[in-house]
Amino acid sequence: MPLKKKAPPTIVDSAPEAADEAVAQQKNHAETKDSSSNPAPVRQQNPNATDTVISGVLDLSRDGHGVVRIGYGDDDGDAYISNSYIRRFRLQSGDMVSGPARKPKEGERYWGLLQIDTINGMSVKDWSKQDRVKFNKLTPVYPDSHIKLEIGEEPLSLRIIDLVAPIGKGQRSLIVSPPKAGKTNLLKDIAAGVAKNHPEIHVMAVLVGERPEEVTDIRRHIDSLTDGKGEVAASNFDESAKDQCRVAELALERAKRLVETGRDVLILLDSITRLARAYNLAMPTSGRTLSGGFDPAALFPPKKFFGAARNFEVQGSLTIIGTALVDTGSRMDDLIYEEFKGTGNQEVHLLRRLAERRIFPAIDVQKSGTRRDDLLMDGMKYQSVMTLQRMLDMIDKDDRTATLIEQLRRTKNNKEFLATLKTG
Repeated sequence: MPLKKKAPPTIVDSAPEAADEAVAQQKNHAETKDSSSNPAPVRQQNPNATDTVISGVLDLSRDGHGVVRIGYGDDDGDAYISNSYIRRFRLQSGDMVSGPARKPKEGERYWGLLQIDTINGMSVKDWSKQDRVKFNKLTPVYPDSHIKLEIGEEPLSLRIIDLVAPIGKGQRSLIVSPPKAGKTNLLKDIAAGVAKNHPEIHVMAVLVGERPEEVTDIRRHIDSLTDGKGEVAASNFDESAKDQCRVAELALERAKRLVETGRDVLILLDSITRLARAYNLAMPTSGRTLSGGFDPAALFPPKKFFGAARNFEVQGSLTIIGTALVDTGSRMDDLIYEEFKGTGNQEVHLLRRLAERRIFPAIDVQKSGTRRDDLLMDGMKYQSVMTLQRMLDMIDKDDRTATLIEQLRRTKNNKEFLATLKTG
């Protein structure tokens, strides 16, 4: 994130901040001793400049200390924030905070935030007038606003999802996929459809234990689709399980803070399986073990993450589309899928046998579906989709997807395709 130079600020009410700054410095020194032996490099800046403007997501620790992270991972450009600021502005984890920060002093690990200029895009004065509504106090309802994914003749994956398993704002969606069945490409297609048809939706990608090259690919893809407005929170497979969990938790808190302000947010989570595996390693053992060596206590945090997806009655929604791995040869992965199977309200199943036959998208049109999909379509379209489902049921299960793909390729859009069902 680019850093801008700024003149030294005039700090008011500095007494409480000074006290907290002293506490922060002590913690800063302590963390420096506990960190790796390699000293953290300082960001380049003009030697005559005394501070640099930093913008990032607030990460609160259990002991009340806060760090403004310029990325979701641990970065040398992160800045400590005083407890008095946290209390005065009622800040929570996930709030986007910006302001001038001084560079680290000798022996310190992080920068020190001098003052706050904006909170969640609003000035401090405007933010102080806001009455924050807590995420858990909002009333959840069934998704009733369709997220249209179709963007033309291609990609066919989006047209098929719109027909057999439509997604609404606030959906809790599970993409069940064996290895090499095209789940990553499907997530990228969904991001493209949402960015084009619903610019009001804030797109976030949460990548857990991912390959570094895929993180770069998805980050560039999201940036190009959203003109840099989307966010990617990623942890690589070579990072510790604790760091993988922390990045995912901070990304979820960021999404919640956006929803509290009335925004619609989409999280693309890849994958729920790796997130559950990370918690299984990071959490203290409960003394009980399920099939495959999985600790049952490690299921609650990823379920809490996935369960945060919901549509709210008044305003705002959080949609989570997560991938679950199956047929990997691991009993643990199968157990994780079984535990999450009934928690979503929309599922898209990918089939290995279709991928092996080079039939893409390899979507199982029989197993894929949405609960209460009638709320996402008008009456006429819903009847046409029901007609399509009955016609697909008459076809051999190994040929259903291939037949649907062949028929879709003959039309320019889904509206034209559904019209052919009436005339055909």
